[in-house]
Amino acid sequence: MIIARSPLRISLGGGGTDLPSYYRDHGGFLIAAAIDKYVYVTVMRPFSPGIYLKYSELEHVTRADEVKHPIIREAIQLVGLGSPQIEITTLADIPAGTGLGSSGSFTTALLRALSTHQRQLVHPQELAEMACYIEIDRLEEPIGKQDQYIAAYGGITCFSFNPDDTVKAEPLRLDRDTLHDLEDNLLLFFTGFSRSAGSILKDQKTRSQKNDQEMLNNLHYVKELGLRSREALEGSDPVLFGEIMHEHWEHKKKRSGGMSNPQIDQWYALAMDHGAVGGKLVGAGGGGFLMFYARNRETLKRAMIEAGLEEVRFRFDFEGTTTTIT
Repeated sequence: MIIARSPLRISLGGGGTDLPSYYRDHGGFLIAAAIDKYVYVTVMRPFSPGIYLKYSELEHVTRADEVKHPIIREAIQLVGLGSPQIEITTLADIPAGTGLGSSGSFTTALLRALSTHQRQLVHPQELAEMACYIEIDRLEEPIGKQDQYIAAYGGITCFSFNPDDTVKAEPLRLDRDTLHDLEDNLLLFFTGFSRSAGSILKDQKTRSQKNDQEMLNNLHYVKELGLRSREALEGSDPVLFGEIMHEHWEHKKKRSGGMSNPQIDQWYALAMDHGAVGGKLVGAGGGGFLMFYARNRETLKRAMIEAGLEEVRFRFDFEGTTTTIT
């Protein structure tokens, strides 16, 4: 049995500038961090011929083009299994639709597992490119590239998205004290709202392609905030990073009317009154996880739990997508 594991992620600045509709004209930049919450894909050879799939549904088909799950179908065809006799099972620590990049994590884990099954060695850069090709080019999802790249690479990583579609990955240069400070004082709380990012990202894509100046100016500013976040963190000033994150959230909300809602705004205000320096919704918006940098983590945690939110503790992952053979 082959077990592939891909980390989920949080965005630390510049999110939204990784969409082709933006970076192909203006270049994008963001910081993403892999966390120790994972998507797992297992691959094994069953006794009976055919393709057996176990995810939220069960499938048993004879050919790849009969597979209903779009990512699995495209991945099997891309890797080139020929006449497959294979069983694929998926699991996740956290449900999809919560803003932590689960689709990109799933695609990279699946491709790594299938490549290992084929005895093919895949570099993280190639793995991310293959995942982006499936989701963006083959399936035409209106998404960006950060999820696939941070899942493949792991760590706390700066990504530059170039107009020619190349991506440059560089580790964020953090000293040990700042790294520990972030792990201690970045808090994640589940809002209870799950959502698809598609409608929000589709609106951003459409407006960017039409050169909507309000949208482009917003993304230009968010990219600059990403660069400022890198300066703050590499300069060992995580409190300044928290303040920039608040500024980021204020601009992110202007990007779409579906980015927030009155309940999320109420929780955010509560957090800011109880020890948070700044925060935002992780992912495209509309639901999922609220993330805060805390000046007083215990006061913040108590206030949010009393308001009915569940904290999810995490540490950073520095391995990226990995495989184990049992």
